[in-house]
Parts: sequence; structure tokens; C-alpha cells
Amino acid sequence: MPVPTPTSTPAATSTPAATSPATRTRSRAPLRAAALGAGGLLLSGCGSAAVPPPGSQQDLRARLPKAVRDAGVLRIGSYLNYPPVDFKDPAGEPAGLDPELAKAIGSYLGLRVEFTDMPFEKLIPAVQAKQLDLAMSAVIDTKQRQLGAADDGHQADAGVDFVDYFATGTSMVVKAGNQLNLTTLDSLCGRTVAVQRGTVQDELAGRQTAACLRIGKQLQIHRFDTDEQALAEVAAGTAVADLNDYPVAQYNTTQPGRAGVFQLANTHFLQSGPYGITVAKDNTALRDAVAKALDQVIRGGEYDKILDKWNVRYGAVSSAVVNGGL
Repeated sequence: MPVPTPTSTPAATSTPAATSPATRTRSRAPLRAAALGAGGLLLSGCGSAAVPPPGSQQDLRARLPKAVRDAGVLRIGSYLNYPPVDFKDPAGEPAGLDPELAKAIGSYLGLRVEFTDMPFEKLIPAVQAKQLDLAMSAVIDTKQRQLGAADDGHQADAGVDFVDYFATGTSMVVKAGNQLNLTTLDSLCGRTVAVQRGTVQDELAGRQTAACLRIGKQLQIHRFDTDEQALAEVAAGTAVADLNDYPVAQYNTTQPGRAGVFQLANTHFLQSGPYGITVAKDNTALRDAVAKALDQVIRGGEYDKILDKWNVRYGAVSSAVVNGGL
């Protein structure tokens, strides 16, 4: 699959903060959501104001939280170092799948989008603390994140809601040739794996350590702030594999300079799950407005154009879904 190349500079602005299975065409994932009301007659009468049709831009904008509507901007957090989903173009502006989808959603709501680049593990806390309106950074929707649960089951935080917009899963990247014949999580037992800190892949590797201990083969996990650092471990032979999302894994095994250096270890996902736009639990008005706006972007065809541009059509969904992760 050819490497996606941005053809335009997204209009979102970036505000710095401290501190990619074998290619194939997949049918749209069977995500379901209630259909938006389309069109409808304007209700009017003598001396009464026109009522915008349900699902129209005017209707959805009116449903936004007043603070967001008055500000005229969606403050979105993202870790802009994860191509082709989230990264910075040569001019330093947000680029990739997420920034372009965010811009389309914001445009439908009559809002400007403003991206803040921050470490991945800080995104959910920042949304919960209302420092951000949304996080959109290849965040995989899981029940654990929805509930704010820790690995041992105790309540770790307030949790978040998700508006699911893309179907994906975890892939394994290894050195080209895959001489160790790594294909499953169990095949990693007794070896070292590299992951980006705070991701679903970090959690997945953490759970696998217990399975490996049961057969007497300890799994070592090297955690890094960036996936680029994890890939460097594989290139150096310090780790045998890097676990990351399929769009990123595919990108890192096909782009110039890396094709022939890395490869996908298998043609199936180690774990599946949708990307979700992250929203605070108590911000249901914003969550629902974003979900309805995403449905309109999907129906209008812009969604498909964006996915095609970044060569990720296999992950297309048919509608927005709230909290569809498992």
C-alpha cells in the first residue's frame, strides 16, 4: 500500500504543550447508531421564529454547551507524533486522519478547531479536568476507560465517554524476515516487547506478563514516551516486537526507509477496538452534538474522502456510536 502523503495543510492550529494485517479492503464495520432526522419542514407561524430542522447545522449548534458555542472553538488534545493518524506537517501544523476529521466536524458545528499537542497519557486526565473539550488521538474506546477502572478493577478515575469513528486493532511490528516467527502474544513470552506508555498496547502487554509467567517465561516490557522510540528498540534488536495500532503499524512497514526494515508479524489483529473521540462524562451535550455532526460528515461523503486520502478506508464505519468499545 502506498504511503499516504498529505496534500493540503489542515486549517487547525497547533499549540505546543510542556514537555498503522496484510493490506486488504474491509467492508464497513457493523457499528450502529440511531439515524439522525434529515430535513423536515421549518415550523413557522404568525409572529413565531423559524425552528431549524432536527439534525441541521443550526439545530446541532444550538445543542452545544453554551460555553463552547460562545467560545466558537473546540479545544482538542492530541499526541501529534503518530502518523498517519496524528502528526505535524513540515510547517508544524496538525496533520493526519484525526485533525482532518476534527476540522470537518467542527465546520459542521460552526466551530474552529484548536489542537494542543501533549503526551498521550495526559490526554484523558486533561479532558476530565476540562482543560480540553475533546481528545482525538487514536484513543481506543474500551470499557475500562469508560469506567475509569484500573487493571485490578478498582475505580481509578471518573472515566470518560467516547464517540467512536474508526475501526482498528493492535498489530505487531517485527524486523523484516521475522526470523523468530512471532505471530501471537504467547510467542512473545521469554522475550522483550516495546510499547508506547499509556496506550492500549501497554495494557495488553501488561496483562500478557501474567500468562507468560504461568508457563515460566517472563515477558519484559520496555515502555517509551513515543512509538518512534519503541520502533528504534526493534531496529536495534533490544526488543523483538513493537505493538501499536494497525494504521500506524502499516505506515511504519511501508513508508520509504522502513519497507524492508520492519514488517507486520501477522495478518490478524491481536485485539480489536474502535478509535473514539474522548469526552468528559458530564459533558453529554457536547458528546451528542459531536456524534450527530460526525454522522452528517459520514453521510455527506467527506468522511470517505478523508479516509481515502490517508489510505485507511478499511477502518470506515457506517455511523457514529457512543461508547461502543468492549
